[in-house]
Parts: sequence; structure tokens; C-alpha cells
Amino acid sequence: MDDSKVVGGKVKKPGKRGRKPAKIDLKAKLERSRQSARECRARKKLRYQYLEELVSSRERAICALREELEMYKQWCMAMDQGKIPSEIKALLTGEEQSKSQQNTNRHTKAGKTDATSNSW
Repeated sequence: MDDSKVVGGKVKKPGKRGRKPAKIDLKAKLERSRQSARECRARKKLRYQYLEELVSSRERAICALREELEMYKQWCMAMDQGKIPSEIKALLTGEEQSKSQQNTNRHTKAGKTDATSNSW
């Protein structure tokens, strides 16, 4: 019992406890590490491309909204001066025409239902 110790009635052998690591080829381990790093860089590149596309689409949307806001500001300034912009006139006449078309469609449908209900 030269190398072993007695602790609590048990004989302990010197050395490391637990599972011994398998002798992995260092070149294979290094190659796996390199491959993992390549995949990580590829994922990072894709993530950045996606984020850049997202940012550019949001910037385009912001520019479009700013232009629309500027147009509405100009319309308001024109109406404050007593002028009605032609775009608003076109919108109003377009709404009036669509309302009159809807009303005529309702009347013709109502007339058809009355005619069919009284046809007995």
C-alpha cells in the first residue's frame, strides 16, 4: 500500500477520478472548430443581411409617409387660404359618384325584390 491512501476505511488510489477523456486527434478537433467558426460566420452574415433589408424597407416606408404628410400639410395650407386643392375635389367627386352608384344599385335591388315578392 505504498501509493494508496486509507480514508474512512476505504482505499483510495492516486490519480484523477471520473471518466477519462478519449484521446481525440487534435487535427480533427481543430478542423471541427474551424468548421463551426465558418458556420457561425455564415449565420452572422445572413442575420446582418436580413437586418439591413429590414432597415432599408422601413426607411423607404418612412420616406413615403413623410411625402404623404407634406402633401397633407400643403393641402391644409391651401384650404386655410380659401383654396380647395384639385386632389381633394377629385376625391370628393369620386366619393359622391360612388355613393350615387351605391344608392342606384340599392334602389334597383329593392325594386327587384318588391317585384319578385308581389308576383304571386
